[in-house]
Amino acid sequence: MEENTDEVMNRSEYGGSIPVDNVQALASKDLKDIPIRYIRPEIESEEVLTDESLQIPVIDISKLAVAGKPGYDDELDKLHLACKNWGFFQLINHGITESIDAMKKVTEEFFKLPLEEKINCAQIPSSIEGYGQAFVVSEDQKLDWGDMLFILPLPIPQRNMRFWPQTPPSFRTTLDEYSKALQGVSMELFKLMSINLRIKPATLSNMYENCTQGIRMNYYPPCYEADKVLGLAPHSDATGITLLVQINEVQGLQIKKNSKWVPIKPIPGSIIVNIGDVMEIMSNGEYTSIEHRAMVNFERERISIAAFHSPGVKAMIGPLMELVKDKTPKYKTIDSEDYVRLVVNSKLDGKSLIDHMRI
Repeated sequence: MEENTDEVMNRSEYGGSIPVDNVQALASKDLKDIPIRYIRPEIESEEVLTDESLQIPVIDISKLAVAGKPGYDDELDKLHLACKNWGFFQLINHGITESIDAMKKVTEEFFKLPLEEKINCAQIPSSIEGYGQAFVVSEDQKLDWGDMLFILPLPIPQRNMRFWPQTPPSFRTTLDEYSKALQGVSMELFKLMSINLRIKPATLSNMYENCTQGIRMNYYPPCYEADKVLGLAPHSDATGITLLVQINEVQGLQIKKNSKWVPIKPIPGSIIVNIGDVMEIMSNGEYTSIEHRAMVNFERERISIAAFHSPGVKAMIGPLMELVKDKTPKYKTIDSEDYVRLVVNSKLDGKSLIDHMRI
């Protein structure tokens, strides 16, 4: 788990987030009024579906281990439709439960630490990594009711251990194992998606071989005005695919379907997978990234871990050549560095990034 100083320094060119108050500390005070920067008046007018029968597809990846076995073709079709029509699905029988459970434990322990210990991993002005908040780009934008620890475990030579907690003592080895386990799952999904997109099975996995992986641990404190704040503003993920696990049973993830918000009920032990903007662009719109947001609970904290997977730094971000031979490209092609700068210096705002990339 050594870091390469030269590579780490290069990351500082991308910029970071403006420092803001720690929300966990703010929530622990006896507040009479929630600060105005956290209040979101638009929430009241947005419709949330209460019908629990509308849920994202469930994909059993164990049925996709060997082509031709009973259930393989049906599950592959289900995966294709999930990526195409939903942009979200729950993955079961993934085989990495042990790594997930260990990561859940150390993440909970980290957020229970006193603030003075957590800020040993605080963000610095030039970096997107560390403990704090992300995507704060102006002094007057609305803020999310949540804190996060964001780390870039991959590629390994670019790790910056300054941001990796040393407490609890098992945090670093646990995160290292978790990173490898999720990378393995994501590479399997890329192969299956390539098959469904009718391109060479290794096309996507080759692009993600030296992938950039970011792991974001989210802590959403309870809020007595939870119906007026957001844990995470509506957005689509800027990356290829995201693998999310929920640490406790407090729900909060909602996705936008037909202009309405649909609450997601996680299956215990599952991984929630969603298509990011890069995958929408690469598939030339065949797969779709979906807006989602995180809500806050009135009485209980909510903790989750999201792992983002993006192509290697030398990849070009644009529609795959194999998919636009006989079709018009719907999106621009830019290099990875320009794309990352665009992401880091933008606030979360629906699908504005896709709008920027659209031709």
